[in-house]
Amino acid sequence: VQLQASGGGLVQAGGSLKLSCTTSGVTFSRYHMAWFRQAPGNERVVVAIRRPSGDTHYGDSVKGRFTIARDSAKKTVSLQMNSLKAADTAVYYCAGGRGVILSNIRNPSAYNYWGQGTLVTVSS
Repeated sequence: VQLQASGGGLVQAGGSLKLSCTTSGVTFSRYHMAWFRQAPGNERVVVAIRRPSGDTHYGDSVKGRFTIARDSAKKTVSLQMNSLKAADTAVYYCAGGRGVILSNIRNPSAYNYWGQGTLVTVSS
C-alpha cells in the first residue's frame, strides 16, 4: 500500500484549498481512509475520516468547512477545505487502515499506512 498526499500550499484566511491522496494497493471497501494534521509542537490530530461504509466523521474544529471524499475510479481521497483559518495551518497527512474499530477511528495509531504529508499555510 502506498499513499501520496498533494495539494498543499499558501492560502489567505477565508480561502479554499483541496488536498488529494493518491493511493495504490487500497480497496476502499475494506479500508478506513483519513486525513490527519500536525501543527508545530502539537500532536497529530484527526481532520476527517471516511469509513468503508461511506460514513464520514470530522474533527470538531473543521465540521461544516471540510469535506472528505473518495473517487474509486481515480483511486484518490480528497479533502476539500473551505473558509480556512490561520489555525488550520499544519502538515496534513492522509492515512489508511484496515480493521479499524469504530471507537478507535480518531486514533492515529489505528492506521497502518501514511502518506508523506503536505504543508498547508493559511495567512491571516
